[in-house]
Parts: sequence; C-alpha cells; structure tokens
Amino acid sequence: MDVDCKRCRCHGEDNQTAILYTLLSQNLHRSPAQQRCLCHQRRTVCLRDPHVTCQAASNVLVKTVSFMKNLPCFRLLPREDQLLLLESCWVPLFLLGLVQEMVTFEVMETPAPSMLKKILLDGQSKWQEPERMQPTLAAVQRLQCCLNSFWSLDLSPKEYAYLKGAVLFNPDVPGLRASLHIESLQREAQRALQELLQPLHPHDRGRFARILLISSTLKSISPALITDLFFRPIIGNADIVELIAEMLYEITGGRWLPAHTEQLVDVPCNSLGGEANLGMGI
Repeated sequence: MDVDCKRCRCHGEDNQTAILYTLLSQNLHRSPAQQRCLCHQRRTVCLRDPHVTCQAASNVLVKTVSFMKNLPCFRLLPREDQLLLLESCWVPLFLLGLVQEMVTFEVMETPAPSMLKKILLDGQSKWQEPERMQPTLAAVQRLQCCLNSFWSLDLSPKEYAYLKGAVLFNPDVPGLRASLHIESLQREAQRALQELLQPLHPHDRGRFARILLISSTLKSISPALITDLFFRPIIGNADIVELIAEMLYEITGGRWLPAHTEQLVDVPCNSLGGEANLGMGI
C-alpha cells in the first residue's frame, strides 16, 4: 500500500470520516473495491487528450502486428503457438513500440459523479452493467517510469528489432507445442542483440544485461491497464486480443470487420525501417 494510502481516510479504523460522507455512504450499497478512494495514488485517471493519444497508440499497434506478420520464423510456427505468443506478448511488444515511436501522454483525474447522483441512481444500478474499473494514477505512473527507463537507453532501430524478437519468442508461455524451437529463436535473437552491441557500444559491457533487465519490467504492466487506457475509448467492450488476431490473420469470415476493428486497422502503416529483414527473419 502506498504511503499516501496509509494516511488517507479510506483506510484504517482509527481515521475519522466526515459526517456528511458517512451519512451519504450509508445509502450506497457498493463493495469497498468499487468505492472511490480518497487518496491521491489510487484515484482513477483517464487520458487528457484521448483522440490524439488513442490514434498514436493505434498506429503503434498496427506496426506491432505488422512486425509479427513479417517474421517468417513466426509464421512457420503452429497456429496455436502463434495465438498463445500473441496473447502473452502483445503488451510488451506494444510498449516497445510506444518507446520507439516516442509516444508521450498525459492523464487527468476521472470526473466522479456527485454523491447525490449516486444515491438517486442507486436503485437502478442493479439493472445496469457493472461499472468498469478505471486505471489508477499509481498504475499509470509505473507505466511511465517503465517507458522512461527505456528512453534512457536510447536504443537503435536494430536493437529494438532484436529485442522485440527476444520478447516475442518466449518459451515460458504455457501450452506451447514448439517450446524448444521457440526457445532457440529467443536465444538467436538475444545472441544477435549481444553481437550488435559490441561494435555499437564497445565501452559499455553492461548494456546487454541492462537492456534485458529493463525489458523484464514490461511483464509487470497488465494488459487490462493498456487496454483500458489506450484502446477502450475506440473498441468499447470488445476483446482486444481477438481484434489483434483479426488484424494478424486478416480474418473477416465473409463479413465486414466490426467498426472498432476498422478504426484500428485503418491507420497508415509506414515502413518498419527494414526491421523485418534483420537476421533470423527479423
């Protein structure tokens, strides 16, 4: 629990809560997880400029899918393994794309409905869909710290390409049929990255280990945070993994793609800077 949370009136039995808040809260039949925390770090946030940021995020997602589609060694894997890797690795790959494209964003506190409105609508809440959890300020700050750590590395396009390969080919994903082959692909990508660093940074022998260490922090960022923050305003309640799979395999099933899928796909996809032709098919 954050220090600020320990001090706020949302936690602790000894803290005195405002009388008006107590009286009004008695009429609200919501679980503690759904109640709005009064501390700073746990307050929910949203994008300050969702139109611009979501468009930039969509561009990055399209390039991320194109990166996977352009890897011969990925296309040769069993379809089941491709989908497992996609579900497990799309967030780290997307975050690397955010860093590479220098996408920055700001958030603001999510406007909360008044207490009176909550009371008046409380009787109708059981007929409505459950309220979706919003990203918290603490979660977004962890995400931004992770991005800042990568920006401090100042990776080259080839470094990004080999690192993406090492992230994508993760043999530890449960259920893989070709886990040994995928492990060899990961080792090949890591070896290529290490060999690339020797002439680029001859005096920085710890750079390879530092890159792998910082890249491991990408796994701590939850898919729910990335989806709710960058894509929920576009896709609504749709499953982001299913949409990415449709983009990857260009699945239409003899029908028009849903409108939210078209919004993600109908984004100019520039060249990946030759990443798809670097070594091992990357």
